Amino acid sequence: MTTREGQGERKLSLGLVAFAAFAAACALGFGALGVWQMERMAWKNGLVAAVEARSAAAPLDLDTADWAAIDPEASEYQRVSVSGRFEGADTLSQAVTVYGGGFWVMTPLALDDGRAVLVNRGFVTAAERDAGIPRPDGLVTITGLLRASEPDGGFLRSNDPRAGRWYSRDVAEIGAAAGIDNMAPFFVDAGANARGEAYPIGGLTVLHFSNNHLLYALTWFGLTLLSLFALYWLLRDRLRR
Repeated sequence: MTTREGQGERKLSLGLVAFAAFAAACALGFGALGVWQMERMAWKNGLVAAVEARSAAAPLDLDTADWAAIDPEASEYQRVSVSGRFEGADTLSQAVTVYGGGFWVMTPLALDDGRAVLVNRGFVTAAERDAGIPRPDGLVTITGLLRASEPDGGFLRSNDPRAGRWYSRDVAEIGAAAGIDNMAPFFVDAGANARGEAYPIGGLTVLHFSNNHLLYALTWFGLTLLSLFALYWLLRDRLRR
């Protein structure tokens, strides 16, 4: 074998080693991502089961509950009930629902003990807003779902309290704008209207969670098999020898 042929053989061997190492690294990486997606799927299934259980449970009475002991993130979608009187101005937060674009009507509910909780009374369109949003007088009992605050506004849009533009249901910011310093650190999505009002339309909380982790896992595992096949194809002659 000439020197030039020997150099070519060495370059070919180095190239095979480099491609084989790359294929092996891809197989390991894709396999790890597939396992991670399976773990994510198990977590999502557990989350869905927990939310379904909380949303169908007997209502937690917020009138007597210790709000400081409630973790809004861990208790989100817990079915709750609370009694009080609506006070202060409505805050309208932009929303998109099955009824189209419009606003969530967020109103403070004052309890007899001096505490207050922000209630999402439901959805209105711009026309319904302009026509005047009805509000029940006197003592009311709201049954709905506990929700965690939504700070920082919407996607690429920050809340502007001075201009009255709200893109998320930020409890702390809405409470500060309303001058309420004893607001609960969560809000309540009211259930479907039980008093006969046409709007605001309550009971629109979406309890559907995207769960495509199995598809993602199968995709990563498929890429793992392709990487392993590529590794075998690169090394098949050496393996035969």
